[in-house]
Amino acid sequence: MIILGIDPGLAKTGYGVIRIEGDRISHVTHDIISTGSNLHIGERLAIIFAAIDSAIKLHRPDYAAVENLYFAKNISSAFPVAQARGVVLLALAQGGVDTREYTPLEIKQAITGSGRAEKAQVQELVRFLLALQEIPKPDHAADALAAAICCYHLVSAEKKIDCKTGGNDD
Repeated sequence: MIILGIDPGLAKTGYGVIRIEGDRISHVTHDIISTGSNLHIGERLAIIFAAIDSAIKLHRPDYAAVENLYFAKNISSAFPVAQARGVVLLALAQGGVDTREYTPLEIKQAITGSGRAEKAQVQELVRFLLALQEIPKPDHAADALAAAICCYHLVSAEKKIDCKTGGNDD
C-alpha cells in the first residue's frame, strides 16, 4: 500500500509518501511545493495542482491523507490555504485516489496517542516510525508524513473492523 500525505498551503504545500508492506511502514519521499508570492494566485494554484498530479502519477498512491483546514485566530490566512486545499483535492479526485481528510488533532492522536501533543513530539515520532536518521524537514513535509501515517493507522483499523464484522453494517 502507498499513501500520499499532504499538508496544504499556498506558499508551501508539504507532501510525503510512505509504503506499507505487511505491518512495516517505510519512507519513500518527502518535500515541499513552494510558490512565490510574486506570482498571481492562479499561477500559484496551478503549480500546486501540477506537482500533486505528478506525485500521483509517479507514486500511484492507494490513499491520500490531506490535513483539514482549521480556523485559528487569523481567519484571513485560512482563505489561501482553503484555495490550495481545493486544488489538492481536485488533483486527487481526478487521479482517482481514495482521499481521507484529518484534523490536526486527529493526526496528533493517531501518531502520539494524544491530540494535545506538541509539534516536536509528533515530528520525533514520525522520525522514529519511519526509521529516519533525522526529523524530516521542512515542517510542512513532516506534517504531511504524519498525515500519511495517521491514514495508515485509521485505514488499518477500518479494515480490521470490516474483517471482524464481515463488512456488514447490521
